[in-house]
Amino acid sequence: MKNHSTLKKQAINLHAQQKVTGKWHYKSYTVVRKIGQGAIGSVYLCMYNGRPVALKMSEQDAAVTVEVNVLKALKKVQGYRLGPSLLDVDDWTAPNGRVYSFYVMEYMEGQTLGAFIQARGKKWLGVLMVQLLEDLDQLHQAGWTFGDLKTDNILVESNPPRIRLVDVGGTTRMGRSIKEYTEFFDRGYWGLGTRKAEPSYDLFAVAMVFLHIYYPRRFERMTGEPSEKLLEKKLYRATDLQLLHPILRKALKGKYHTAAEMKTEVMDKIKQVQRRRSQYRKKVQQKKAYPVKESFSISLIASVFWIISLLLP
Repeated sequence: MKNHSTLKKQAINLHAQQKVTGKWHYKSYTVVRKIGQGAIGSVYLCMYNGRPVALKMSEQDAAVTVEVNVLKALKKVQGYRLGPSLLDVDDWTAPNGRVYSFYVMEYMEGQTLGAFIQARGKKWLGVLMVQLLEDLDQLHQAGWTFGDLKTDNILVESNPPRIRLVDVGGTTRMGRSIKEYTEFFDRGYWGLGTRKAEPSYDLFAVAMVFLHIYYPRRFERMTGEPSEKLLEKKLYRATDLQLLHPILRKALKGKYHTAAEMKTEVMDKIKQVQRRRSQYRKKVQQKKAYPVKESFSISLIASVFWIISLLLP
């Protein structure tokens, strides 16, 4: 599965302990390691004044400007941290004299969604899906589509567990063409819709993200088999998603107009499960309590007869 972008690939490759000093702000960052590779640049874990930060480097000024503007726009969404906080924007003159643009973000620590579910259990599926849909709904209301939504771009921070979206490189204004996507999560690849930036594009990807948890090696289109039928089959085999099958199926078919609509149905399913579990617990407790009550009643009756027998001549 490939990652696609309307922009060309980058050849920048920084090494550990290399210093990146801004041309205009003079802030110096020490490279620790590369943590990501996108279509328009690379992301590095760096140290600045004793704390970790994430630095994205690109030779495409326009692309950097777009991503910086996205981060600034997300910051204005009150009450929500939809992406990493923007810390710095500058240029860097490489040893060979070439000038590259870069920006620095907060470094977010956490597990990928798949790793978190594997470690903490399937009980978190519904909760994390609700969180993801909440964030996407806020993003959509702000006029943006995330675009390149995939498992690698979703982190789960701990204490308490919280979804965070990372790498805004594919984020696109509503109504425009998606500029960056990864085939497996792209409805255009599966022939199930256009690449127009709209809520339903992201919601298709949400369904594919949760399918990816059960198919970590991913799977591809099959010659001679309709994509809709293949995805239906894969969804049916993901037994731990059984409760959410109707919702994920609707997302794959583009039946939701908003993330809020999909979130409401997920929450209804969660409440339904909670009610069933509560009713089951009550029945179990009643069954456990019944023999005790029955035994007590028999003992009481026996005691009464015994007392009466003592009183009779």
